[in-house]
Amino acid sequence: MRLGAMQIQNFSSSSGRRLLGSLTRHARAAAGDQRGVAAAEFAILVPLLSLMVVSITDIGLALYRKMQVENAAQAGAQYAIARGFDTNGIANAVASATSATNITASPPPVQFCGCPTSAGVSATSCGTICPGGATAGTYTTVSAKATYYTIIDYQIVAATYTYTAQSTTRLQ
Repeated sequence: MRLGAMQIQNFSSSSGRRLLGSLTRHARAAAGDQRGVAAAEFAILVPLLSLMVVSITDIGLALYRKMQVENAAQAGAQYAIARGFDTNGIANAVASATSATNITASPPPVQFCGCPTSAGVSATSCGTICPGGATAGTYTTVSAKATYYTIIDYQIVAATYTYTAQSTTRLQ
């Protein structure tokens, strides 16, 4: 018994106080130590920030693809205005309108007679007199179509989007 009491007494002596003081100083230093906190926060945020950057880039590319499809349909209509109705020529103009690949004139261009209305063009027989007194004009409708594939599979949204655009113009 005496030996155990002596050990406890020795522990509470100066060496014990030094050990306790040393532990206290280390605990206080560790509590106030900020080294490595920024690295840990950065490691947590990098995957989230990377996903945000990729997602925003993906949305931008999808919108750009949609604009390319719209421009291709307009280029096909401009071709028809300048050179007349030629299905193959219009389809080639649609396909080569932008640097994007896989834009097609689908469905194929259509030529029809019609009368202009406030809602667009109403298809009629050629030679018909329109409500405004003018003769029905010749029109063409050019369609463009392309598919966009997302950069990564998001699981909660579709991985592909098909964009279509139409442009109708009067030829005569």
